Amino acid sequence: MKKLVLPDAIRALGGDFTFGVATSSFQIEGARELRLDCIWDTFCEQQDTILDQSNGDTACDHYSLWEQDLSMLIELGVDAYRFSIAWPRVVGKDGTLNEVGIQFYENILNFLKQHGKQAFITLYHWDLPQHLEDEGGWLSRDTAYAFADYVGLVVNRLGDQADAYITLNEPFCSGYLGYEIGVHAPGQKNQKAGRQANHILLLAHGLAMQKIRQHAPSVPAGIVLNIHPSYPDSASSADQRAAQMASDYLFHWYLTPILTGSYPALLENLPCDVQPEVVTGDMDIISGKIDFLGLNYYTRAVYRSTNDGWFEEVERNDYPKTEMGWEITPHAFTDLLIGLHQRYVLPPIYITENGAAMADQLESGKVVDVQRIDYFQTHLNALADAIEAGVDIRGYFAWSLMDNFEWALGYSKRFGVVYVDYVTQDRILKDSALAYRDMLYSRS
Repeated sequence: MKKLVLPDAIRALGGDFTFGVATSSFQIEGARELRLDCIWDTFCEQQDTILDQSNGDTACDHYSLWEQDLSMLIELGVDAYRFSIAWPRVVGKDGTLNEVGIQFYENILNFLKQHGKQAFITLYHWDLPQHLEDEGGWLSRDTAYAFADYVGLVVNRLGDQADAYITLNEPFCSGYLGYEIGVHAPGQKNQKAGRQANHILLLAHGLAMQKIRQHAPSVPAGIVLNIHPSYPDSASSADQRAAQMASDYLFHWYLTPILTGSYPALLENLPCDVQPEVVTGDMDIISGKIDFLGLNYYTRAVYRSTNDGWFEEVERNDYPKTEMGWEITPHAFTDLLIGLHQRYVLPPIYITENGAAMADQLESGKVVDVQRIDYFQTHLNALADAIEAGVDIRGYFAWSLMDNFEWALGYSKRFGVVYVDYVTQDRILKDSALAYRDMLYSRS
């Protein structure tokens, strides 16, 4: 079996560097009958939204099999588990805490603590209650305040049982993919809606941070963003401008307000009728201090200029690709981290997702996923290069603990280090899981 080697720059950090694995509620839990419907339930029921016409009703049945799943996590020797709480599972339509739902997560926390593992809790990983979407969803300021109320209830209950709280996972996906281009739930396709949803999501983050400070002041809190470094398709000045615009519009649109209290200058170039509606005081709330920044990295993106001076993404074949069709570009990972370090005054960084979908085959009870091991190795090496360049990185979470519902792609892509048979719900550790485990055990 191919091995993973821990880079020296990460090994030197010792116990100051956290290794983990990550999941999200809708992708693994199932048990739809024990929670309110969310926007992804509705999206899955629409025609031509999910590649394989599947849904998250059962998923990996983690709701029933959580002890087995966490036992695998313990076996892997990770320091921490990043998981999300399903808003529709823990809060009723009347805004009160669902005792059965919150107990599920308390059981997970107790199990992790009994085994000396850290819990990084994501409070929103895209599963907005459908009844709130019916009232305007992320286009309504009321949703930001409803989110803050939900966060207040949960954090008041869980307190310092968590080792870290994350407000939102990838608002880009919720706002841009969900409201602007419509490939994610709730499937709206409107530029103004996308820009407005982005703003309300950021407002929700800021309001939630205030609740976390109120109820768990000793627990570090932050947000998770996905940022794909943008490269020009050519050396032309037009393509270079296009790449910069794409970066600001798609990714820095979230990070810049959080760290500086203002949107990128590109905002002023947008037509007035698509700019978000910003109320006095919003930016102060959005830019409240965060203790850490979570970054999810998978690949780079390449852009060229369009005839109207905007940008469009270009598919390139310069590097090998994953099953998602994403180029494997660890050098861009290093570029991203160093570039952010040079552009902003950053808080400590955690790599909260990094991984690859590969063409996994279960043969004779094994999954020999050498390509995924290579992906992890090259990206850990790239991470070490960034650390050596002075970037303050505190941890790395592999995506994902197990194969799961991959949103609009259904169950057609496998990101897990653990193979899931969706018919029998059997779990099988892939070679990548064993390599990750052996690397982690080599630290002692």
